[in-house]
Amino acid sequence: MSNEEQAGQTEQEEPMAVAAQWVATAKNIVVLTGAGISAESGVPTFRDAQTGFWSQYRPEDMASQTGYRANPAMVWRWYEYRRELVAKVEPNAGHVALAAFEKTHKTGQFTLVTQNVDGLHQRAGSSDVLCLHGDLNTQAWLDTPKDCCHLDYAEAGDPPHCDQCGNLVRPAVVWFGEALPYRVLDRAQKASEACDLMLVVGTAGAVYPAAGLARLASRVGAKVIIVNPSVSELDDAADLIVRSPASVALPWILGTGETRIAA
Repeated sequence: MSNEEQAGQTEQEEPMAVAAQWVATAKNIVVLTGAGISAESGVPTFRDAQTGFWSQYRPEDMASQTGYRANPAMVWRWYEYRRELVAKVEPNAGHVALAAFEKTHKTGQFTLVTQNVDGLHQRAGSSDVLCLHGDLNTQAWLDTPKDCCHLDYAEAGDPPHCDQCGNLVRPAVVWFGEALPYRVLDRAQKASEACDLMLVVGTAGAVYPAAGLARLASRVGAKVIIVNPSVSELDDAADLIVRSPASVALPWILGTGETRIAA
């Protein structure tokens, strides 16, 4: 290994070692994850998936109630396409490290909050994930369901629907113009207010109210660690920044995998 490579490795290791020490002594920990951790598994972002045939549509056409009502078959097929993309990838070492840490952290609370809708945290073994933006792999009714509406018995189609009242099934994700699920956001905010350490992993910090959780934790005196190879809009709220991918940093920081960076 050259001197430059050794210096670069040391620059990565030092903040991760500090982060690991903070985690080891923390009681109530919150982890907020964003698109970056899933990108390491090969999951394209919402806009990155708008390639080929799908590039002709605006994001608002694909992710809003107005767009869905205007062309439900097209939008449903778009989400089927996205589910197919996600099904082809696997959770990475970052997802696995978080799931393993959840099982071993017995000194206080551990809360995993994600902006991602891909379900990779759940597939990795995390049992209680607060999905701020919903879940691509679950479904809901477009309109308030009537007594005749039962998801298990929805009529097949593009999209599935209630065969009695015609109510449409929709992806259970948060679309443009919709509020985040109140109970999920409330739990995330309360955990952020009560934590003494927050890890912010793979998020640009540009989407609120999710990004506000890190600032909330900082205001109440919690240490905030950013894990992101790129600059984020939350860097100014951080007590420590780890410029490494989640799949490299989290096994080290959480003590669930290798304790050195591979040469």
